Amino acid sequence: MLSRTRSTFFVTTICRRSSFLRGYSTIHDAEDRDVVIVGGGPAGLALASALGSSQAVRKSLKMTVVDAGDLSKIENWSMDGDEFSNRVSSLTNGSIQFLKGAGAWDRVEQSRTCAIEEMQVWDGVSDARITFSAADLPLQAQEMSRMTENLNLQRGLLKHLSQIPEIQLLDNVRVTTIGKEDGANGWSLVSLSNGQTFRTRLLVGADGPNSPVRAFAGITTHGWAYDTHAVVATLSHAPRAPFQPPNTTAYQRFLPTGPIAFLPLSATESSMVWSTKPALAAALKSIDPSALANFVNAAFRLPEVSIRYLHDLLLSSVASRKTLTADEALEEIQWRERSHNISTTSAYSSALSTGEVGIPPEGSESLPPLVTSIQSGTVASFPLRYSHADTYIADGGRVVLVGDAAHTVHPLAGQGLNAGLADVQVLAQTIETALLQGGDIGSRTALLPYTRARWLENHKILAAVDKLHKLYSTTLPPVVWARSVGLEVINELDTIKAALMVTAGGGGGGSRMHGGAWGWDVAAKSLENLDTVANAAKVAGSGLVNVVGAGLQQLGNAFSQNRR
Repeated sequence: MLSRTRSTFFVTTICRRSSFLRGYSTIHDAEDRDVVIVGGGPAGLALASALGSSQAVRKSLKMTVVDAGDLSKIENWSMDGDEFSNRVSSLTNGSIQFLKGAGAWDRVEQSRTCAIEEMQVWDGVSDARITFSAADLPLQAQEMSRMTENLNLQRGLLKHLSQIPEIQLLDNVRVTTIGKEDGANGWSLVSLSNGQTFRTRLLVGADGPNSPVRAFAGITTHGWAYDTHAVVATLSHAPRAPFQPPNTTAYQRFLPTGPIAFLPLSATESSMVWSTKPALAAALKSIDPSALANFVNAAFRLPEVSIRYLHDLLLSSVASRKTLTADEALEEIQWRERSHNISTTSAYSSALSTGEVGIPPEGSESLPPLVTSIQSGTVASFPLRYSHADTYIADGGRVVLVGDAAHTVHPLAGQGLNAGLADVQVLAQTIETALLQGGDIGSRTALLPYTRARWLENHKILAAVDKLHKLYSTTLPPVVWARSVGLEVINELDTIKAALMVTAGGGGGGSRMHGGAWGWDVAAKSLENLDTVANAAKVAGSGLVNVVGAGLQQLGNAFSQNRR
């Protein structure tokens, strides 16, 4: 988000009005606002759009969005049709329904979005696989989710907000200090680098994981940094052959060093998110893009033992300051393919002609297209962490958190932005309800329904994703067996797969976004059982069958009880 990367705040908690007066000429210099949103990323702009879409809110409340970046650059952002930004998100049907209801989705350039109609996920060690398809969803949903660049979404939100003059947008402006009036119900005082000061009934922190608004409110967080960095890039490849389905399938392979995901953007372009160890991430980022393309193809095709060897080779070449060329990487990969008896006509071969027209090789639908090149300037990396605020509202009210300011999650399930949009949807509804009932929109009492609705929901998602990350980070044979059996059994149970897709946001209605967390709850508890298996396996592997069986039985019982 823009505010996370380009904002610099100096946060000062001022408890006494007299202290505030010493910092500024007079309290009367402050302009009154009902809502000030700090952060012009997707979450902050979506909240402003949702509030602005309500006539009652728009006509009754004075609202301002503040961002340190140049929002005009985003509003005027454009790229050629065959080029894509490297920061993308998979928006669930629930998120899209919310954006449509807010009036913003029509402003998003649809030609730069791509439907995901199927998702294939498999174990990089055992090759156990699970396939999710929109055809398995209820209500005849035509797609599971839709990919779009974050910039495309932000631009659409800004275009929508340009039609709502009641909402003030301030960009290229830093928040320099945040204070508080004297008294338990004192309003927040926000001072800006342009000399303005706002006295606001409600201050919203949509300012990223290092949120200064959260620091000002004294809201603590729990979490940890993963020993993992995400490498992102925009990939180019040939279009699917005439006898193959379109490029609307997302692929994700769980390697012991972390998952690699292939996410479609168009017929010939896709996005990569490769979560791996920091040293390997740095090495992948440093090599020639054409060599990186070869490593990406190998990561989806070669057995894990050969991938491990290739990664060691790459790390050694970086350590010795020897440049690993694309030809050298391809030669090593093809030697490994021959050692595994992979035919040059197999879908698993890197030598397969990517432009050949005709009947595709068997199994080609199980793999992403071969990457031919990587879009210039799109390779980047960033560290990953788990973080969750202990509450979303300050003790005395007046301050509330949404999106990454409230929680950050590993990207392997693509739930980060969707969870933030769900926060925004509920908060906008909470503010509107308080307004219509004549309440104080910034009071703790008015805001409690928001934190009650979203904190536990997000906790379930974060817990399930965190356990998935840990579960697939081991090559211990009994654990690999246990997770593989579980994956293959669930893959045969269409009802459970459909329920998991719906609760993850793949269903049709917007209410699904924050109304189906029992699925994440069941997933988290089932993964806890497999965590227990992992620990037990270090002592003895003989009891795995009973433990995994109990976990799967619990999963099935929970879904059955909920359906009744």
